[in-house]
Amino acid sequence: MKSSGGGRSGSVANGTERSQAQWGRAWNVDWFSLASVIFLLLFAPLIVYYFIMACDQYSCSLTTPVMELFMGKASLSDIWEKTPPLTWTAAVLYTSWVTFQLVLYMLPDLCHKVIPLFRGGVQEGAVTPAGIVLKYEINGLQAWLITHALWFANAYYFHWFSPTIIFDNWIPLLWCANILGYAVSIFARIKASYFPSNANDCKFTGNFFYDFMMGVEFNPRIGKWFDFKLFFNGRPGIVAWTLINLSYAAKQQELYGQVTNSMILVNVLQAIYVLDFFWNEAWYLKTIDICHDHFGWYLGWGDCVWLPYLYTLQGLYLVYHPVQLATGNAVGILLLGLVGYYIFRMTNHQKDLFRRTNGNCKIWGEKPKYIECSYLSADGTKHYSKLLTSGFWGVARHFNYTGDLMGSLAYCLSCGFEHILPYFYIIYMTILLVHRCIRDEHRCSSKYGKDWKRYTDAVPYRLFPGFF
Repeated sequence: MKSSGGGRSGSVANGTERSQAQWGRAWNVDWFSLASVIFLLLFAPLIVYYFIMACDQYSCSLTTPVMELFMGKASLSDIWEKTPPLTWTAAVLYTSWVTFQLVLYMLPDLCHKVIPLFRGGVQEGAVTPAGIVLKYEINGLQAWLITHALWFANAYYFHWFSPTIIFDNWIPLLWCANILGYAVSIFARIKASYFPSNANDCKFTGNFFYDFMMGVEFNPRIGKWFDFKLFFNGRPGIVAWTLINLSYAAKQQELYGQVTNSMILVNVLQAIYVLDFFWNEAWYLKTIDICHDHFGWYLGWGDCVWLPYLYTLQGLYLVYHPVQLATGNAVGILLLGLVGYYIFRMTNHQKDLFRRTNGNCKIWGEKPKYIECSYLSADGTKHYSKLLTSGFWGVARHFNYTGDLMGSLAYCLSCGFEHILPYFYIIYMTILLVHRCIRDEHRCSSKYGKDWKRYTDAVPYRLFPGFF
């Protein structure tokens, strides 16, 4: 549903711009887009349920439920009756969680005052299509640190609840997450029609399904600071990501008396990604999720349900199938994940450095090369951009995605090869990022024209040098 992401987002271009281009989803809907939207609305919730149900009832086998249904050994009603229902415990737990994250979201950031080099506190976002520059309180790292400090304090000192509480209520919590996801999506759609934060940043196609899923309002807000995009993209899903993995590790310890090295690998590698997201939350304001996507079911439900339930499948799988990797395999997977992260982070750093200095910097020890481009904004004004062709951006046009995919593969390899379920993540991320490459480049081609052709001639590959 989202990148990377919750959070696995690409920037709208790799160079510098003197004026923000007007980005946003389509005004008109073609039949393929509409069919895709209806398909996702119908089947994305079923996909999440099927994966979680398969783990709960069929030990993570994706084929056994289908085979048993086909052979008449099970019925849909049998599967449904075995599915844990919504409980008051889960409802109270989830409501408390979201409320707690709301409180943390509204607190002023202190981390940027005590942690060197961290960019937090009040930061400006990109210019919206209506010409508005919104301000954000960047405090995600602070929220993550407070949340996890309390989690470990409870686990090792207070013992208010079991560290396995998330796993033990995982399916009842799924119903709570769906309720919130649909509620916020419906509210966002109503808000866009009757009391938008900025009417000029709304896009109506007239198609109910497309507007509901892809969103109408660009930056829905309540009051001055509560921003739907920033809150739901980063909290509660991504803050919860590492807690969910810790709960899986605690359950593995409870069931088997040990935490396997594969579970440790998944926890460490995914925690690096989550911390990177919050450390660079100010940078995230300039990525596609904020600069391009409108807020609808795609982000609202996706952040509440798709992200926490499908991005954590590796840890869930390892609860049911503990894998103790050979030392050499574990080291190799760790290196793959770390190298992937390095490529992901350094590629984005090079782009950010190039933008901040307007090209007056060094990349790989040399003055960066770039292609000067021009484009016309909606009002007919001519603007200029510089597209970087040095460093990792000279290797491939989206080499940050390549690093992202390497990290994603490392998560999956930690689980061995007995089942395909933990590999859903790399399959999904590959489809998502390849689609994002094609989508972004279509926009850039329309925006820059012949200058974009010059750029693609200079950097011919999208993701994998010599291949794609």
